[in-house]
Formats: sequence, C-alpha cells, structure tokens
Amino acid sequence: MIDAELFRGHRLQAWAAVASMIALIANAGDLSANEVAKPATATAVVPAAAPASTTSTETEKPAAAAVAEPAPPPTPAKELFGAMTSPAQLEARALGFYSKGCLAGARALPVDGPAWQAMRLSRNRNWGHPGLVALVEKFAVEARDFDGWPGMLVGDLSQPRGGPMLTGHNSHQIGLDADIWFTPMPDRRLSNKEREDLSAVSMLGPDKLSVDDKRWSPAHVQIIKRAATYQEVERVLVHPAIKKALCEASASTTDRAWLGKVRPIFGHHYHFHIRMSCPPGSAGCVAQAPPPTDDGCGKELTDWFALLTRPPAPPPAKPVPPKPPLTLDQLPAECRTVLEVGIAKPVEPAPQRSLAPASAKSKSVAKSAEKTLNQK
Repeated sequence: MIDAELFRGHRLQAWAAVASMIALIANAGDLSANEVAKPATATAVVPAAAPASTTSTETEKPAAAAVAEPAPPPTPAKELFGAMTSPAQLEARALGFYSKGCLAGARALPVDGPAWQAMRLSRNRNWGHPGLVALVEKFAVEARDFDGWPGMLVGDLSQPRGGPMLTGHNSHQIGLDADIWFTPMPDRRLSNKEREDLSAVSMLGPDKLSVDDKRWSPAHVQIIKRAATYQEVERVLVHPAIKKALCEASASTTDRAWLGKVRPIFGHHYHFHIRMSCPPGSAGCVAQAPPPTDDGCGKELTDWFALLTRPPAPPPAKPVPPKPPLTLDQLPAECRTVLEVGIAKPVEPAPQRSLAPASAKSKSVAKSAEKTLNQK
C-alpha cells in the first residue's frame, strides 16, 4: 500500500513538473538550460521547481535604449556632378543661379572648330546650354572674319550636367558661362597634351595695376567689345586693369554702351568670362541683377583700384572655418532629376526567408520534457 502511494506520488510530481515546463514554454516561447527540471533519482524525490517569486529582492532592469548613430554628412553636390560624364537627355534648361544650379539637355562644344580649339580636355567642361555653345561658335568665327583674331582658345564652359565643380569655379553651374583665353589660337592644331600643358598668358604688367603693352593689343579691345555687343550676353568679366585699358581705348568714341556690360572683378587677366542671360525656355533660371546703366569707367573703377592698392588685412585671430560645400538638397529640386536621369540604379537583392519554423526550439524542449516523463 505504501509502495503504491509512493509510486502515485512520483507520477503526480512528474506530471506537475511537465505542466510547469509547458506553462513556461507557452509564456516565454523558450527555455534556458538552467530552467529544465532534472529527473528524479532512485534515492530521493525531487519536487517540481517552484515558479519565480514575485517578491524577489532583485529588481528587473529595463533594457537600455539603443543609441542612434549620427547620420553621415550628405555627399557634396560637386562630387555627384563632377562624376557625371554625359549630359541629361532632357529638354535644354538652365536651372537655378549661375553659382547654384545645374543644366539639363547640355550640348558639347566640339573640341576643334573652324576658328576655335577647346582647352583642358581632361576636365570634360566643354558642355553648355545649346544657346551658349552656338554663341561661342559664332563669336569665334566673327572675331576671325571681322576683327583679325587668329582664333579662340576656349577654356571652361560647364560640366555635362552643370552643377558645382570639384575644382576652380563657383559659377559655370547652369551652362551659361564661358572662359575665352586672351592668348590667341596658334595656326596649327594643338595635341591633347599641349592642351593640358600650355599655359595662358597674363595681360598684366609688372605693377599688376595696368596691362602689359607688349602683350595687350587693339585686337583684344575689339574682341571684348564684340562679345559685349551680343544681345544675349549679360556681362563680360575682366580684371580691373583690363577694364581701365578698355575705358582708355574708347575715350574718344561715342559708342560706349557696351562698356557697361564689361564688369571688373578679381582675377580674369589670363582669360575673359562671357556670361549669357537666362535663355528662353528656361523658366527655372534665376537672372542676375543687371549691371549699372553707365559705362563703369568712373567712380566704380576708382573704387576697384582702391581695393587693389589697399594694404592686406591682418589675418584673423581665430581661423575662419571653411564654408561647407553645397549639397544636392540646396540646389533646385529639378537638379535631382537631372542628376539621376539615364543612370541605372542597382537592384536590391530579395530578402532571404528562413525555412525553419519560429517555434522549432520550443518544440524541441517540450519533446525532451516528454521523454523525461516516460523514464519515470
């Protein structure tokens, strides 16, 4: 009788252990190794493991909140546009401002023409709005035919899709700017290496405040005047010393309206800079404020020479941090389309699906508990 009661006690305790394990599986979905009840030995009765006490002195700590890593800085727009090697096959449009925009539907200026040669071919900056390219071609031919200029050496226009450049210019972003060297084209075709290595010649004299009479000529005056008289040209940028030479060369003439378009600016003594107005069909083009209506040979030029002769300012006590580069989000919204059109996007691989059921581990623990019961 006593043996029967003991046997029945063993069976009840084992069933209680199994029930406790199944309850834990249902609540937690898994069991760790130290939570599996040990089988009873032949010399002792092992009671079922008691559930964890809710009055434990050990306080459960909440999981620490995940710290989000800072987002990486956006890629500078000059790196994105500088990597483009072909134009955006869209309707030709200058988008944004000369120093903050991009170019759709660009056309390449041929590297060789009847009256021009493009320089620095490795930069791939002989692209422009079709209106600008047509203007440069017309300008070169007319300067040869009517002004006796041997031909143009053409510097930078724009990148295939415009936008900020990795080096050099702040402007030239919307395909409406072109640099023309003061050095005339030689009477032969330059090799690609010569176009990379040949240096432009400065028109400034030793004092850096006047032109060099050995290099400056009436033909230079005439080609700048021709560029400024084109209706589509908004302004021509030259060094203040060159502006002064133009004013002096035109002192006895009454035709001085074109001089107002010739604007003095730092640099620009190795080349002059032609800037077109916003062309028809470019609704997103932002125009520059028009130049003053006078010839610019008076007080404005005097003020520029005051700047050129002023002693240099002392360096700041604390270095001024560089201005952060433009990002794509700071350009006109259409520039994202200009950048992405025609570029194949990588296909993301499909996520891998697991073939094992989520409760496989729980079923394995339950099967182990059943085997323990059968051994009782």
